[in-house]
Amino acid sequence: MNRAPFCFYEFFAGGGMARLGLGEAWDCAFANDFDPGKAATYRANFPDAAAHFHQGDVWKLTTADLPGRADLAWASSPCQDFSLAGARAGLAGGRSSAFFGFWRLIAGLDAEGRAPRAIVIENVGGLLTSHGGRDFAALGEALAGQGYSFGALEVDAAAFLPQSRPRVFVIATRTPPPAGLVGASPFHTRAVRAAAAGLPKALAARWIWWRTPRPAPRNTDLAALLEPDNAVVWHSPERTARWLALMAPLHRSRLEAIRARGERAVGAVYRRMRVEAGQRVQRAEARFDGLAGCLRTPRGGSSRQVIVVVENGRVRTRLLSPREAARLMGLPESYSLPKAATTALHVAGDGVAVPVVRWLAQEILEPLLGGSAAMAAE
Repeated sequence: MNRAPFCFYEFFAGGGMARLGLGEAWDCAFANDFDPGKAATYRANFPDAAAHFHQGDVWKLTTADLPGRADLAWASSPCQDFSLAGARAGLAGGRSSAFFGFWRLIAGLDAEGRAPRAIVIENVGGLLTSHGGRDFAALGEALAGQGYSFGALEVDAAAFLPQSRPRVFVIATRTPPPAGLVGASPFHTRAVRAAAAGLPKALAARWIWWRTPRPAPRNTDLAALLEPDNAVVWHSPERTARWLALMAPLHRSRLEAIRARGERAVGAVYRRMRVEAGQRVQRAEARFDGLAGCLRTPRGGSSRQVIVVVENGRVRTRLLSPREAARLMGLPESYSLPKAATTALHVAGDGVAVPVVRWLAQEILEPLLGGSAAMAAE
């Protein structure tokens, strides 16, 4: 049968957003996730899932479950798994974490002579700074120990989608990258530069400054992704008033200024805990810059993002819908979401933004791995 030019494994796959981002040029040889809701969503969206998707604990997998040799291993590990330093004693600690379950498989593949040529580890920005950079250095030690050189980009999905969602992408390779992939990038943020500067000398020698262009300007905003006003359920006036009462004076004054102008404006609101006069206070914080706040997993009432619409002097609020959350992750309208709103929002909030993955594949991964694919075809 005809196969795609590139082959990959996807660990902690969730609803398969990395797979969607990689696209048709990539063949998924293996995917896994522990969460039943995410696993069901993956199966619902990929008809070939029965052939390669494994639901369950990554620690119960063996290298025998991983067919062939992949060009790429993608891992969107739970963010808490990178608390490697401090009480966990760096790389010597935290062996029960999901990340180490993944990493022992990479080490096992290496021992069998079939380690992936490249690895992408996606995580929150705190990976670069936690424990004074020691967690990031511990990750670098793990990569270097298996023969990988590596670099990082901190990419905010807001460059591609109307959602503020900064994430770190550590891209590692076992072969030297082409010269054209090394250089400057707009995603070498201050945190990335500080993390690189803090690496021990041996790891600094393995650092790669991945070169990328600046993406084309984003051409859509939050309002463009929302359902029509008459197709959604709005909060009662009393519930809206409670949201407004939670706003800090600065946020409330901004909203009142918009209302006074009589124009239509769409914003996003989250509840957050702030310290005011030495006391922890719950506040509603609104933004009207065309972006949604970073989607979260809905484990509590404060984690649901609220849409606020100001028009003709009237203020209305409602909850963000699962389909709107899916759009904010770059998922197509054909993507099948769980029927339960909480599960659907969990799948979206825990995922990776699809256009970001596509851009990384186009700008780095495919040029990096193209040589190996060409050789394999000969």
